[in-house]
Amino acid sequence: MDLKDTLKERRSQLNISQSDLAEMADVSLATVKDIERGKGNPSIQTVEKLLAVLGMEIIYQLRKTV
Repeated sequence: MDLKDTLKERRSQLNISQSDLAEMADVSLATVKDIERGKGNPSIQTVEKLLAVLGMEIIYQLRKTV
């Protein structure tokens, strides 16, 4: 699952509108809409703000090689 799908799904689970998410994360509504359409190129800081509101976090780990 990619970022746009993850955000949409979690936002839906929490019954939060795009507008409410943008306001709570202190980002623009256009940013949220662009990300959810797969058109945005958000900074890590922006993604972290959105995920924090949604009760999520980014976890960094090494890739597993075959």
